Amino acid sequence: MTRYIRLILGAIAALAVIGGLFWALLPQPVPVDLVKARIAPMEVTVTAEGMTRIREPWQVTAPVTGNTTRSPVETGDHVTAGETIVAVIQPAEPAFLDARARRLAEAAVTEAEAAVKLAEAQLERADVELIHFEAELERNKTLAQRGTVSVTMLENSAQAAASARAARQAAQAELELTRATLDRARAQLMGPEAPEAGGAISECCIRLTAPVSGTVLDVADQNARLVQAGAPLLSIGDLDDLEIEVDLLSADTIGIAPGTRAHVERWGGEGVIEAEVRRIDPSAFTRISALGIEEQRVRLLLDITSPPENRAGLGDRYRVYVRIVVWSAQDVLQVPRAALFRQDGQWALFVAQDDRAAIRIVETGRMTADWVQIISGIADGESVVAYPGSRVDAGVRLTARTVGAD
Repeated sequence: MTRYIRLILGAIAALAVIGGLFWALLPQPVPVDLVKARIAPMEVTVTAEGMTRIREPWQVTAPVTGNTTRSPVETGDHVTAGETIVAVIQPAEPAFLDARARRLAEAAVTEAEAAVKLAEAQLERADVELIHFEAELERNKTLAQRGTVSVTMLENSAQAAASARAARQAAQAELELTRATLDRARAQLMGPEAPEAGGAISECCIRLTAPVSGTVLDVADQNARLVQAGAPLLSIGDLDDLEIEVDLLSADTIGIAPGTRAHVERWGGEGVIEAEVRRIDPSAFTRISALGIEEQRVRLLLDITSPPENRAGLGDRYRVYVRIVVWSAQDVLQVPRAALFRQDGQWALFVAQDDRAAIRIVETGRMTADWVQIISGIADGESVVAYPGSRVDAGVRLTARTVGAD
């Protein structure tokens, strides 16, 4: 009896060994990533870097040549149109005189002083002559009434008095002219340290107010300095009125028109900013890429449609990343792009049927970075193999990959 039990146990052990060997020699299922084909909205976009800019910046320039005081505003300050003083310009100080110029100016002052003295003497002589001829005229008038002086002599006296009066006016004008010349000559001697008559230079100035309300974007120089007429002083803009400038390859602009939607991402804040294309330049320009290749690029301007509170912190000339939508649809059958491969010149993929791989030829449509539109070949909900490796082939048993598995 014991012998039969031993035989039975030995047979069971032999069958277990044979079964284990048979199981070990069977091909094992290949672990793969299975993704179901889905019907969902799809967008095809063109991605590019962009830069924000204020739509209508204002630049304040110096209206006249003069000395600006230290800037009363700084970058980032808010200004109000017509109220906030953004710059103060004082008259420019006289230049320094070298030795030759000073000697010439001093000589001109001496010459002008002499001319004034000569004009004063001529005026004094004209006064004396006028008094003499007016007295003689009055005397001849009295004698003419008595019949002692002829009419001709009276007329000659009147003419002489009129000539003396005109000579006196000419002498007075000459004196005023020479005094003005003296003042001009003395002004040539004024140096930078000399104040104007009646007060300091700072009492006369031009105060410029902000042309528009907004934020100070840039101040050319905070310090006091000499500026020429037309020199830029500062720029002002409204940070709520931003637009985006994007440069695209000329081939990528085909199909984009004004009004095309765009998504602004990676701008530094949370969420996505919505925008739309406002203008496309009609001509391209040449730019050398980082690889040294000449590229024809086209400049696009986009309007930001999201409200300012959804993009708080976004400023002028900030870098952003823009996805411009060139095609979109709501109900699109799509699979991961990683599931596709070429088979006899056509697109194909592996479909999981009864836990085995089956090759399926498909007709594709639009493609994005991650998904592909499927026009025909599979149905919604079918499981496809993403990233099929060399071990996946038609008829191979499949198993869904688990987290942490090879």
